[in-house]
Amino acid sequence: MSLDIKLPHALKAKVMLWTDVSYHDMDEIDSKETIPDLESALCSVFQVDLPEPKRGVLLELYVQTVLFCRERGFKREQTSALLSIIKSIHEANVETPLNNIQQCFKYCKELLLCHSVRRPPFSIKLFSSGEVKCIFEYIHNSYMNHYKLYKYIFTPQVKLDLSLTYSGMSDQEAPFSQEETQAAPKTDRSPEMQQSSTTEEEEATLNSTSDLQTLVEKEVR
Repeated sequence: MSLDIKLPHALKAKVMLWTDVSYHDMDEIDSKETIPDLESALCSVFQVDLPEPKRGVLLELYVQTVLFCRERGFKREQTSALLSIIKSIHEANVETPLNNIQQCFKYCKELLLCHSVRRPPFSIKLFSSGEVKCIFEYIHNSYMNHYKLYKYIFTPQVKLDLSLTYSGMSDQEAPFSQEETQAAPKTDRSPEMQQSSTTEEEEATLNSTSDLQTLVEKEVR
């Protein structure tokens, strides 16, 4: 495995009030009514500098989050925190091309807990229990259900280049050793018949070996 591939790991949640979106940024976002204007504002706030289709997918994620907050009547600080939560979950997902859905799911729950329980400085009560339930359902339906699609778009594909070697066995080698051949009981058959029988057995064994190799390689792929 290449050393530049990051392995899945546990993530530590923290309070994200005004982390990525400031109060002034929320003024700018709230003033936008149309989707293109909202995309432009969010692109500037999050400094999205990605090629298509990554850029469009990421902006759509942020736009839908803002629309969800407006629909639920969230305050500016709540919208700011939720945007940062969505951003953090997405970054956790795409930091590795390997499967880390369990870590992301746990990280999502811990982030919501950090913003729903008053326990300074580790957590704040920014969302009520009812709001947390709605947010969790929204994240589950809009992001977690499409977890693999986001990973496919934002992470490089990893291919496993695997070659198999069979110790002590090859297509050119006979299946029996010389000692085994010498220890074999003698028969009354002629040399021609013995040679024919031995050849048929060798071919059958080699065919079985070839079939085994093919089966193993197929299952590994």
